[in-house]
Amino acid sequence: MPRLRRPDAMDCPPDTDTDPGAPAGIGLRPPHLAALLRGEAAVDLVEVHAENHLAAGGPGPRALARVRERWPLTVHGVGLSIGGAAPLEAAHLARVAALVERVEPLHFSEHLAWSGHAGRWFNDLLPLPYDAAALQRVCDHVDQVQQALRRPMLLENPSRYLGCAASTMDEADFLVAVVRRTGCRLLLDLTNALVTAVNQGGDAAAFIDALPADAVAQYHLAGCTPDRDALGAPLLIDSHARPVDEAVWALYARALRRFGPQPTVVERDQDLPPLPVLAAEADRARALMRASARRAAADRPTGGAGGAGAPGRPAAAALRPVAHR
Repeated sequence: MPRLRRPDAMDCPPDTDTDPGAPAGIGLRPPHLAALLRGEAAVDLVEVHAENHLAAGGPGPRALARVRERWPLTVHGVGLSIGGAAPLEAAHLARVAALVERVEPLHFSEHLAWSGHAGRWFNDLLPLPYDAAALQRVCDHVDQVQQALRRPMLLENPSRYLGCAASTMDEADFLVAVVRRTGCRLLLDLTNALVTAVNQGGDAAAFIDALPADAVAQYHLAGCTPDRDALGAPLLIDSHARPVDEAVWALYARALRRFGPQPTVVERDQDLPPLPVLAAEADRARALMRASARRAAADRPTGGAGGAGAPGRPAAAALRPVAHR
């Protein structure tokens, strides 16, 4: 399959990542739908899980259309199994592509993980080894998704609890290689970065610093639950059941300094608070983005605004994909 040589020329909505007021919003969960449509909280952006909205008709698509009329959307996939050893399921990808065509989201994203094999599907996002074979497989799958969607996709760094003995590169190097080869960009989940660092004895700040400044196009923020492993060592669970941790907010501030303001989504899946409580976390993200943009503008040399090095703007050739086999 030919590689995407010009992702900027594909049929996709304009980038919003050079806007200092990049939108901040929430992941839409059914208990919040009515309150959101009633205007009980103000958000800039709504993210939906693709697999919850694949039906072609009925009340679900009608509700999503009402949301789409009022807010920009991002679509987040959880079932393509990008990192799996098996080929992507063509019928599922076709339904995802139809959804993306219908709602025209700012971004479509998926996880660097796998969740199915040999016709069996698991209710989890499972890790893969970071080696040459997995890199080739992931790049092939990303290419396939981008061809089906006719736009670049975003790849999300996963939360990991165990490493793979077969890995020959670290996570940042693996992600950068995928970005360079395919022309995709990254959804940087700061909670996942923290969870992985704590569970594997890594450094989340160093992971952020290792990513190219032009690679990130969206952020996720979520709560995590502290625990202990069988030996009593600290363990973090990516539970999406608590407010965003202060350590995650600190990583977000660091990411904003490096990658600039990008659309940001606060995720919550368990112990859902009232909608205004969740929206308040999106408000905090928005305030941090604006403060970061003000600092960047104050530090920018005279005449440098909008140049190739401006926060959030990719350099013209920095992410050009390279052909590979």
